[in-house]
Order: sequence, then structure tokens, then C-alpha cells
Amino acid sequence: MSPTFSQHHPRPSFFTAYSFAIVTGALFLLSWVGQFVFQLIEVRNDAAEHGSVFDWAQFWPQFLSSTLENWQSEFLQLVWQAVGLALFFFWGSSQSREGNERMEAKIDALLKQQGLDPKEYELQEVRESEKEV
Repeated sequence: MSPTFSQHHPRPSFFTAYSFAIVTGALFLLSWVGQFVFQLIEVRNDAAEHGSVFDWAQFWPQFLSSTLENWQSEFLQLVWQAVGLALFFFWGSSQSREGNERMEAKIDALLKQQGLDPKEYELQEVRESEKEV
């Protein structure tokens, strides 16, 4: 039985483990708030130029429409590429399995060059991990 991650390494803190997601989320919220503020300024200025009164009921559909346009053209494509590829790798798509098999073949070739039998080395690792448990 091979050792699990938690047996040898303590679980990182939430902020350490998810720091990339936290920073990405913060940047996302910051950019969305920026879009809100600047679009609000633009709509208020347009209303003032045309001698009309700013109306929140007219602003929200414009803001949500522009938000969805941005997400459709940029955010959703990026999310699909990043998250979709990560999920395929995690699920073990044929491409990720092929990569692991190639890596193992290279390691086996290096072991053979050193005069070690890869299967015996694998058994030795299992024995050592059982001693640690």
C-alpha cells in the first residue's frame, strides 16, 4: 500500500491551498466593481447631457447586459479552457494517461541503465512504505 499525501505532509492552510483562486476571485470582483462604477458614471453623464434624470431601472439592464457580453466573450471561454482541461486531466483523459505512461517508461529506462530492475524497485518501494506505516 502506498502512503497517502496526508501521512507525510500536513494539509496546507485554506489560504495557502487556495491562494490562486482567492487572488483570481479578488481580481474578478475588483474588475466587476470597476465596470459598475465606470458604467454608472457614463450613464449618469449621458443622462445629464440629454437633460434627463438618471434612473436605476434603466441602468441595471444595461449593466447586466454588458456584464454578460464580457463574460460570454472572455470569461466563459477562459474558464472552459482552464477548468475543462483541469477536469479532463483529473478524470484521466487519454492524453493525461498517455503522458503518465511515457513518464513511467522513461523512468524504467533510466532504472535499467543503472542496472536496476524496475519491477524489483517498485516492490522495494512498497516494502519501505509498509515499514513506515
